Amino acid sequence: MKKRSQDSRNGRLKPVEGLLFDLDGTLVLSDRSLSGYQVLPGAVELLNNLKARGVPFVVLTNGTNYPASEQAPKLRALGLPISDDALLTPSSVAADLMPRRGVKRVLVLGTPGVGHALAQTGIQTVFTRDHGTEQVDAVYIGWYPDCGMKDIEAAAKAIWNGAELYVASDVPFFATAGGKSMGYSYAISAAVRRVTNAPMILTGKPSLHALRFVAKKLGIPMRRIGVVGDDPLVEMIMARRGGAVGFGVTTGITKASDWMKQPPGRRPHRVLRGLDEILRFRGIS
Repeated sequence: MKKRSQDSRNGRLKPVEGLLFDLDGTLVLSDRSLSGYQVLPGAVELLNNLKARGVPFVVLTNGTNYPASEQAPKLRALGLPISDDALLTPSSVAADLMPRRGVKRVLVLGTPGVGHALAQTGIQTVFTRDHGTEQVDAVYIGWYPDCGMKDIEAAAKAIWNGAELYVASDVPFFATAGGKSMGYSYAISAAVRRVTNAPMILTGKPSLHALRFVAKKLGIPMRRIGVVGDDPLVEMIMARRGGAVGFGVTTGITKASDWMKQPPGRRPHRVLRGLDEILRFRGIS
């Protein structure tokens, strides 16, 4: 009989040695412009408790508009003890992955913040306003509310010339204080792929590239990571695919009753009534 790796017969979970938190809908709710935050109940207390206990954690957001050095201080000002290096984005993952795939020059469809992590690692980033955008190793699509048809065309030409397509987020919407907001990279990549038929390399959640990067950052195996989030199509798919432990919250886009309706591949191992419940699980001491 195949051994169940996640849930034992008595309902216990395997030990969790480190945590990956989603940001929007899990720790905070942002406004639609992503410039202001509302801290969710229990978030400050939990992260401070984990820090005091020495439990490693990171926050992985699919947002790419701001580099960690700009966004993390805003979160700390709200009381969330998140260091710059503990705040990760799909651009953090891309900056780690691209050099290993031989990418040296990238056309970025996004705001300046989208390409910041890439440039920090020595990757040459160009934007559609620059010359020579057709001769790049990759196209990288992130947060870009001002994207237009010329941007789509530039990306298509680069891909026709052999560039790989990288996408920060393939999520159609995310939770904000004002309700659901559209994921721009989802819409932009859909247009580019419709024109080019190019396969995409996803660097944000729920990709295993992202979970492997987090595991390396935390220094623990993927199966010992607790993934905390509000989206069955994002955090829970990633947790299930990577053999991690999924914790679903009800403060974002998914309510408790909705979690229970999810198919097994999208269902959390535990639904949390409050963030503090994480402290009860094995390995968190």
